Amino acid sequence: MGKNQNKKVASYQNSSKSKNKSKDSNEVLSNVDWKYYGLVAIIAAVFGVLHTQHVGNMFEKQRFFSHLSTLERELSFRTEMGLYYSYYKTIAEAPSFINGMQQIIQCNITEYPDKVNVLRRFNLYPEVVLGAMFRIYSWYGKTFNVPLQKCYNINRGQGMPQVQSCEGMGDIAHFYVFPTFWLTGFMMSCFFVLATYLSGSILGGFLTVASFFYNHGEATRVMWTPPLRESFSFPLLIVQMFSLVVVIRCKKPDWRDMALIALTTTAFMLPWQFAQFVLLTQVCAIFGLYVLKFIGNQRTLILLYGLSIAHGLNFILQFGNTLLISSFFMAAMISTIVIVQMEVALEKLPHRIIIWITQAFMFVFLSFSIKIGTAKVFQIKDDAHIFDILKSKFTDYKDFHTLLYVCAPEFDFIGMDHPIKISKTLLLPVALFVAIVLVAKVLYNEWRYWIKGEMVQDDPSEPSDCKPYAEHFYVLLQTVAFLIMAIMLMRLKLFSTPALCLMASLLASRKVFSFIKKEHHYALVFLVLGLMSIEGYSNLKHQFAYNNEYNNPDLEGLVEWVNANTKSDAVFAGSMPTMAAIKLSTGRPIVNHPHYEDAGLRERTKKVYQLYSRKPCEEVYDTLKNMSVTHLIVEHTWCTKQTRPGCSLPDVWDIEDPTNKGRTPCCSLLQNNHHPFKKRLFRNKTYLLLKL
Repeated sequence: MGKNQNKKVASYQNSSKSKNKSKDSNEVLSNVDWKYYGLVAIIAAVFGVLHTQHVGNMFEKQRFFSHLSTLERELSFRTEMGLYYSYYKTIAEAPSFINGMQQIIQCNITEYPDKVNVLRRFNLYPEVVLGAMFRIYSWYGKTFNVPLQKCYNINRGQGMPQVQSCEGMGDIAHFYVFPTFWLTGFMMSCFFVLATYLSGSILGGFLTVASFFYNHGEATRVMWTPPLRESFSFPLLIVQMFSLVVVIRCKKPDWRDMALIALTTTAFMLPWQFAQFVLLTQVCAIFGLYVLKFIGNQRTLILLYGLSIAHGLNFILQFGNTLLISSFFMAAMISTIVIVQMEVALEKLPHRIIIWITQAFMFVFLSFSIKIGTAKVFQIKDDAHIFDILKSKFTDYKDFHTLLYVCAPEFDFIGMDHPIKISKTLLLPVALFVAIVLVAKVLYNEWRYWIKGEMVQDDPSEPSDCKPYAEHFYVLLQTVAFLIMAIMLMRLKLFSTPALCLMASLLASRKVFSFIKKEHHYALVFLVLGLMSIEGYSNLKHQFAYNNEYNNPDLEGLVEWVNANTKSDAVFAGSMPTMAAIKLSTGRPIVNHPHYEDAGLRERTKKVYQLYSRKPCEEVYDTLKNMSVTHLIVEHTWCTKQTRPGCSLPDVWDIEDPTNKGRTPCCSLLQNNHHPFKKRLFRNKTYLLLKL
């Protein structure tokens, strides 16, 4: 039976060359003339500029950023955003670029008293590049006496003092934020080109871009959180996926295609530690394409070798980041390469179903074995919390670290409001309809191949070692993977929604919808675009009408007091978001921070957060003293606030420390009596500063 299957594969590859239908010259971008390329490039550039302006305007409307003081701009970057921005500020303001790099490579104020290479830990290459560029830009302004910013005084009212505010790219904060928006504009341009290439029609590009804008609030949050890693990395994911689609479709892949995959994947991975999990889903999709014979072994290996080179380059550029050694991404790549190399032996098995089962078993077994083995050999525990989070979602498992995650709404299961929102704009129904049609056409081709021994390829440009719709099926598999991720973690809808927009582009594909007359097909596309616009325009109007202003006088008062009244070597502990602000705006050493992906940092934070437990305050004091803390910041709201029942910090600690259950939390006691701490230094409505 195995020999017969091999003969069928050979007959498919031969028949694919002889049974091609003629097709429109406008159907595949690679076959059109340069005027068409130029038109696509112009439209892509226009969409890129529009998206840059849109997110920039929304960012300004949310914070009134142009009229904030330097301190207010810094404090508006909450949680890990402030932490990332602080390293950009370090490089930009250091006596020299080399000195700034030394400060972040041998940083002793992020996890005092330990020295940490934060470039290795936090994926800070965007900050390194922007910091270096700001230094060059500032030098240019000073050397040639060119004004780079415009400053004026702002009356804030409400009894608050007047502040100076500066606009222009000569301002350190503006120089950081706006390149992020330019990058997301570039992402939209690439998104349009990818959708056009995939669908073979400019209409497909329009569908994708319209879907993205109409579902903007569900597709991105770059306008609210520019310093986050995803803001720099996600645009490069679109470029990386484009390169993957091109290699799947191209005639004869070679080392240049491998280099393309390696280059784009390296660029995507460098800014974001989460990139490895996205690439894991990509390896799974490639494995699925290979197993189902959508792509041949040579093409599969070129894709995997390109990913492997990128993985190795990232390991080097990130100074040996241990998360990359024990990643499932690396394990899955190695497993797939082994399976492909064993193709000759596996194809001798008696039946295709047995081959599939064997390949799937080997993939799962080898991936878990390599992952667990490397983690144990190198004693890597940094990503252990990810498995605990997944375990907590499907069992009654709970511990301190998982509750900190799953109690946050963005780490909860996705709610019904998301599918309802994207259904009102027709994005979900259209993507589902396209997926059904695509799967039906694939199954029909499979039936003709396995039953009749023939396969017709509609596109003469398709490679002979690929089945029809290989690149479309890859996008479908990738979208399914992103949807699963989004269902488990609501925050990851920022992957699934753009993927659904990309699927929607295939509604305009003549290749996928060849069974519909051309004029009827185009009428359907325009009808869908029109119906999408009804709810989509309403969503855009809501975004255009958004208006707010940043104002946090309590945090500003705390930071100004710390700057004026504490020594530069004072060591602070407190909630993770506030510690990021203290490090950024005061430069004082801190012992914990919001970047929770390191095992050691998680344990540090757990010790500091004993403050919000029901343990005796004397025990909390001793713990902090042993960590070399000199100042503690207490936030009373953290004693009481909860996103849902059982999620306040004292309730979380009841799971870890049942012996003290029922006692008054230490943070509540300290509001009225600072004992055993030395004295109370500062207090306002939100913050209490104690000295050890």
